Amino acid sequence: MGASTSRTAASEPRAFVFPVVGPELFRALREAAPRQVVLQVPAGLVRNAHDLAAQIREELGVPVSLATRPCFGACDFPSRDEAPRSDVAVVLGHAPIPNVPLTRPTYFVEMRDQRGDPEALAATVAAADVPRRLGLVVSVQHLDLIEPLQAALARRGYEVRTGQGDRRLAYAAQALGCNYTSAEAVESEVDAFLFLGTGRFHPVGLAFAVQRPVWSLDPLRNVLESAVDRAGLIRRRQLLVASARDARTWGILTSTFAGQNRMPTALALQERARARGRESEILLFDRLDPRDLEGRALDAYVNTACPRIALDDSSNYPRPVLTPPEFLMALGELPLEPYRFDTYH
Repeated sequence: MGASTSRTAASEPRAFVFPVVGPELFRALREAAPRQVVLQVPAGLVRNAHDLAAQIREELGVPVSLATRPCFGACDFPSRDEAPRSDVAVVLGHAPIPNVPLTRPTYFVEMRDQRGDPEALAATVAAADVPRRLGLVVSVQHLDLIEPLQAALARRGYEVRTGQGDRRLAYAAQALGCNYTSAEAVESEVDAFLFLGTGRFHPVGLAFAVQRPVWSLDPLRNVLESAVDRAGLIRRRQLLVASARDARTWGILTSTFAGQNRMPTALALQERARARGRESEILLFDRLDPRDLEGRALDAYVNTACPRIALDDSSNYPRPVLTPPEFLMALGELPLEPYRFDTYH
């Protein structure tokens, strides 16, 4: 698979996409002739970051800086303020988000992983009590397994669907922690979803977003995890919503990251709070730390940045932290059921 270029307006910095670190990446970087490069890697690849930085320096003969703050996705690549002298960025482990503007030409290396035996994986699914009409959702690293796994499952009597998501997703069947519209596109056609990838981050997010059972299949270990307890997840969020119904003063958390900034949503929520007789303040941040909210004269918060801050980390905060749909539930403007995932479009 060769490099590709995402579509952008002629005046905007471009995104270049590579499946893995290799000669094509270094050739493209040499052609760009940058004066300095900033390299960003997710936590799971940090051990290899220094070797790659050294390789880029050797190949290009220019300085390379490593972005060391936590990297949560293609929505929070290094800003101009973080790396003011770098005219090119290299981002590992993520695909570009098509509707997120870039601050500089950015080379996304998706770290595609060819490992995983489709026949063995299909056999593992077939041995479990998984419904026959399945929707398939995949992390970007394992996108190349979609077609062979679909074929292997079809031979075992499964009907597998993949969906095309909205403008925030670069690929069909792709999962983002804030967006599972590829699954929502085929939800009515399936009885369950199968997530192909590692860890529980995406299966949990997918379970919030769709009203179908969600199993997860690790293609590297060929291990099928039991279905996510969606009812338990929703029940805990509903209890949190109930605890915030009497809140009179709200903090509206708003990220300054280009890929997470929803100021129009924050302003709209502030209007809804005012209409319901609540007071609110918009709070700006880049990377949110629970300590940033300590000591504030606020009863609860609504988070307009990455929805996983509220869904995964709310127990770390001193007051309830809700998503925008949950905030409207707390105000009485939306019912508790059906639960609505805060999809970032």
